[in-house]
Amino acid sequence: MPESTPQRFSDLAALRGCVAAWRAAGERVVLVPTMGALHEGHLALVAEARRLGQRIVASIFVNPTQFGPNEDFARYPRDVETDLALLGRAGADAAWTPDVPTMYPPGFATRIEVGALSEGLCGPFRPGHFAGVATVVTKLLNQVRPDVALFGEKDFQQLRVIQQAVADLDLAVEIRGVPTVREPDGLALSSRNRYLSPEERATAPRLHAVLTEIAAASRNGTPVAGRIAAGRAALEVAGFRVQYLAVCDARTLAPVERVDGPARVLAAAFLGRTRLIDNLAV
Repeated sequence: MPESTPQRFSDLAALRGCVAAWRAAGERVVLVPTMGALHEGHLALVAEARRLGQRIVASIFVNPTQFGPNEDFARYPRDVETDLALLGRAGADAAWTPDVPTMYPPGFATRIEVGALSEGLCGPFRPGHFAGVATVVTKLLNQVRPDVALFGEKDFQQLRVIQQAVADLDLAVEIRGVPTVREPDGLALSSRNRYLSPEERATAPRLHAVLTEIAAASRNGTPVAGRIAAGRAALEVAGFRVQYLAVCDARTLAPVERVDGPARVLAAAFLGRTRLIDNLAV
């Protein structure tokens, strides 16, 4: 596919006009929502979008409502021109790059809460985060009106929250998860990996290794509590500050004592100042 710069939109009416023209031509539209700072994981989403439809819209918006007061909103990496070049090479047709007043104009007062799926795992450590995610994604879906929207499985709780919101609100869009893209040593790609020092980067793959060990040991139906305790201890010895490490039902995200159906092992831990999350199917 020849490289080209995606058409950039910051005006909603113009974006909708473009998408309407594609739809009138019978073309299938796929949305890839991002917060920018793109890496190969995002580009894998664009590649999957190209397989699923004729037109791809990638959004770039660092959403302030999903960051807590002590989180990294101000220092979150931003480089829109580089992101646009990467999207062009990957084959995106359009980039939706709204500013904060466009997304949250004066008087904006609506928030979408997604009950039980938001309450465990990352929920207690990031109050309000998933409401911010559900609200901004619902807005993006209504703005772009895609046939399909793609999200990485690395943020598995986020994926489930979005799937639930879309189902509950009867939104006419298919939500698909795309497998996590990893470095050769297993570290899940993330825009926040650039915060890691060289020493921390050398340690970071231990998170994936521990999840792999727990997933393998949990598949025979044995109780998971001992494996989780051993995994947490191994991470702490390696220098991680563990927020959670759990084996959960893949649909409800409720913790399980033993695996007797689709499940995920999920973790969040700080390494230095950098918060890493990861998960694996069991």
